[in-house]
Amino acid sequence: MSILRLDGVRREIGDFVILDSVSAALARGERTGLVGGNGAGKTTLLEIIAGREEADAGAIHTAKGMRVGLLTQEANLDRHFAEASTVRAVVRGGAIEVERMERELAELEARGAEAVQSPGYAALRDRFEAADGYSLDQRVAESLGGLGIATELWGHKPSELSGGEQTRVALARLLVADPDLLMLDEPTNHLDIAALEWLEVTLARRDRGLIVASHDRAFLDNVVERIWELRERRLTTFRGAYSAYLIQREAADARARSVAGSTDAAIKREQELVQRYRNQRKHVKMHEHERRLEGLRASRIETPKRTAQLSLPGSSLTGGAPARSAEIVVSLEGVLCGYPAADGTAAVPVTRVERLEIRRGDRIGLVGPNGAGKSTLLRSIAGELPTLDGFVRIGKNVMPGYLSQLRDRPLGGVDVLGALTAVAPVTPGQARSYLARFLFRGDDVQKPVSELSGGERSRLELALLGVGAVNLLLLDEPTNHLDIGAREALEAFLRETEASQIIVSHDRRLLESTCERLWV
Repeated sequence: MSILRLDGVRREIGDFVILDSVSAALARGERTGLVGGNGAGKTTLLEIIAGREEADAGAIHTAKGMRVGLLTQEANLDRHFAEASTVRAVVRGGAIEVERMERELAELEARGAEAVQSPGYAALRDRFEAADGYSLDQRVAESLGGLGIATELWGHKPSELSGGEQTRVALARLLVADPDLLMLDEPTNHLDIAALEWLEVTLARRDRGLIVASHDRAFLDNVVERIWELRERRLTTFRGAYSAYLIQREAADARARSVAGSTDAAIKREQELVQRYRNQRKHVKMHEHERRLEGLRASRIETPKRTAQLSLPGSSLTGGAPARSAEIVVSLEGVLCGYPAADGTAAVPVTRVERLEIRRGDRIGLVGPNGAGKSTLLRSIAGELPTLDGFVRIGKNVMPGYLSQLRDRPLGGVDVLGALTAVAPVTPGQARSYLARFLFRGDDVQKPVSELSGGERSRLELALLGVGAVNLLLLDEPTNHLDIGAREALEAFLRETEASQIIVSHDRRLLESTCERLWV
C-alpha cells in the first residue's frame, strides 16, 4: 500500500524548470535513496513533499493522517525553539503525542485513587504503553548519544551549539518523533564514522517510510532498498541500493543510446526515400514515407545526456611537474597540537603525537570522532597552526597543498576567474580552459566568490590547490558539498597522482578506494 504518490509534479522558477512531470510512489515501510547531481532538484522535491513549497503542476497524494518529518541540510534550532529549551527537551519534544499522554496521566494521578482506577486512565495508560512512552527517555538518550552529542551538552540551550551540532540534535528529534514518512536531506554531513554507523543501523531497523537524499554511497548501500534518480528534471526509479542502481542505470543508458542510434538511422533512410520519390514525382510513395518519418520522429527517445564531470588535471596549471620530495616527507616527534594562549587565557591542548612519519608516496587516512583533533593536527602539519610542543619537520623539496574543512579562507579576486588569476600568471583563456575542468563554464567564471554555493566553493578551492606543483596533499573533508560524480573524479585523481597524501574524511568509500594506511 502506498503512503505517498507523486503524479506529474512540476516546479519552475521563471523560465527555469527544476522538476518536470515527476511521478513516483512510496510504499509503507519502504526505504528510498534520492540521488542526482548538485542542482538536480532533490531538496526542492523534498520541500514539496513536506508541504513547505508548492508545485506549479501535478498532484501529491499522501495516506490519510500521515505524519511527515523533514531534516534540512542546516537545521538552526534556535530559530524554532524558545531560548529556555534545553537540547534534551527539544529532542524529547519530538514525541508530541507521547508527551501529551504523559501529561494527562500525571494530571489523573494527581487527582487521587479514584481517577487512577477509572476506565479512562486504564485506556490512556494502554495507549501510552503501546506508543513506547515508558521508554521515551531511553530513546532520547540513545539518539543523542548515538549521534555524538556529548552528555554535558544535553542541558544547554540549542543556540549554544554549533551549526553541525544543531543539525544532529534536529535529526535526533526526528528519530524520536518517528514519523510515518521520514525525509533526510544530506544527513551524514556532520557525522563521524561511529555516528554514521549508528544511524545506518537505526534507519535500517525502522518499519516506516524513508526518503534520504545523500551523496554518501556507502550509506545508501547500507540503508536503502530503492533509488529515485533525478536527472534532466525527470525522476526514474531503480530497484536495489546504490551499487545495484549504478549497474541498472548504465545498462539502461546503453539501451537508450542503442535504440536512439537505430531510430536515427531509420529516420535518415526515410528522409532519403522521401527526397527520392519527391524527385521522381511519385507522390503516393512520397507521402507513405513521410508518414513513416513522422512516426519515427514522434517515437524517438532522447539519448541520455552524459552528466558534466569534474576532471582534475594530472599536472599543475603552470605546467611544471612537482619536484621529487625527500623520502621522509613529514616527521612528527613529541608534538602537542592545540591553540596557543591569548588575552590572558591558558593554551588549549587538543591532541598529542609521540612519533609519526610520512614517507614519499604514502596515502594516509586520518580518522576519529568529531572533536578528536584531526583538523587541528592537519593544520599543524600544514604550518597554519603552531604546535604547543614538539617538532613538525618537513622534508626537502616538499611542496604542501592544504584544503581546509571550512572552505572560508580569503581568496584573491572578486569572481571565480579573478580568484584563479590572482595566484597564477596565466592568460584569461588559459584560466577559462582550466576552470572548465572544475565545471566553471561560460558565465560561471564571472560568478562572485561571495555567492558561490558550498559545492562551487569546494570545486574552486580544489582548482586553486592544483595551480602549483604540489607533492604533498593535506585534505580536510575534501568531499564536503561534492556530488557523487565529483567525488568519484576526486577519488580517481587521488589514486593516480604521485603526491603523498593525508586525508581527513568520514567518507568511507573515499578512504577505502584511496588510502593505504589509517591514522586513528
